[in-house]
Amino acid sequence: MTSKQRAYLRSLSNRLETILHIGKNGLTPEFTESVSEALNTRELIKIDVLSNCSDDVKDMANALAERTRSQLVQVIGKKVVLYRKFKENPVIELPK
Repeated sequence: MTSKQRAYLRSLSNRLETILHIGKNGLTPEFTESVSEALNTRELIKIDVLSNCSDDVKDMANALAERTRSQLVQVIGKKVVLYRKFKENPVIELPK
């Protein structure tokens, strides 16, 4: 992913609502499955890491992107943005 594409996805994520929250249990297999299901219905999602989670946000974001085969767009504070392109009929058109 180029920096221009990443910037475009970051601009789209500004308008997104947070749909998932990582709590004190961290990255459980169930949470990873929830993220994967969310990426099946939306190409771009925003995740919030709650303050009671003691794990490092960047490490969790990288692990989550790897486990869900998605791309990490941004980690800012305790917010994580992930992107996974739809295989058929993608909704988001990335700039070249």
